[in-house]
Amino acid sequence: MSSKGKEKHEKVSELQEKIWALNEKRPDGNLRQVTREIEKLDWEIQTNSLPVKEEQELINQIRELETQLVVQKRIKKVKDKLFELRTEQNGFGTEAKTIHEKLSELAEQSQKYHLQMIGVVEKARDLQAEANEAHQKYVETRQQAQQKHEKCVELMETIKAIEQELKETADKKQGERKGELQKDLEERALSKLKSGKKLLWEEFQFLAEKGLL
Repeated sequence: MSSKGKEKHEKVSELQEKIWALNEKRPDGNLRQVTREIEKLDWEIQTNSLPVKEEQELINQIRELETQLVVQKRIKKVKDKLFELRTEQNGFGTEAKTIHEKLSELAEQSQKYHLQMIGVVEKARDLQAEANEAHQKYVETRQQAQQKHEKCVELMETIKAIEQELKETADKKQGERKGELQKDLEERALSKLKSGKKLLWEEFQFLAEKGLL
């Protein structure tokens, strides 16, 4: 119970006790009946010529009724206040119930969002794991590709070296063969020249270039 609700409850209890105390002193009849009785006696005094003793008795009755009227009015005032406080108390109860229902609704929504958040976090973890796995595969694939590239470069260099070696060998053999052919050509041309035979054009040209003519 809130502090305001507790305060209202205490006031209601206090007023209830006052009503019980006043009810013990309350005369017979209600406020309206007492008021009518006073008006009736007062009218009788004003409209009739009464003996002094009888008039005094009526005045005493009016005073007694007025005392009763004061008690009745006090009871009515306390009852009205009690009704007002009970109405407010009921209002607090309704408000408290509404607040409780709202808090329950918010708690339910909070639980729902909490469960959704757990699902999102778990999904994020799964996605992170998948991303890490994909990245690892990418790194491994890149390393494999790098290794294959390096192997390819190595093979290309080996092939290039072999081709260079083959070229050098072929050039050497070709040079040797050319030298042998030139030597044969020179010997054949000189032999023809000494024997007076007719030289071929290439034989003549070769001897001329060598300065042997």
